[in-house]
Amino acid sequence: MDDENNGVIGFELEEEPKWIRVTLEDGTVLEIKMEIMAIERSGNDINTGLPIYQMQATNLMRLMKVPRELIKKTGNEGKGMYR
Repeated sequence: MDDENNGVIGFELEEEPKWIRVTLEDGTVLEIKMEIMAIERSGNDINTGLPIYQMQATNLMRLMKVPRELIKKTGNEGKGMYR
């Protein structure tokens, strides 16, 4: 294995990731997109010789619409999200 070509690889996006809009059957509307954090080359496949890449990514989600009947009070109003 050629270790000098392994490790984290710089990259650039050809276009900005798009938000995918999803409407749930309960009326909630979400937007979701994948955010790539890092790409790493970890050697070559022993059978084909092709490079092997691993990707670190996270999914971002935002609520765009929530039906009023799904919103429930928790008793923590005014205390903030974190304790």
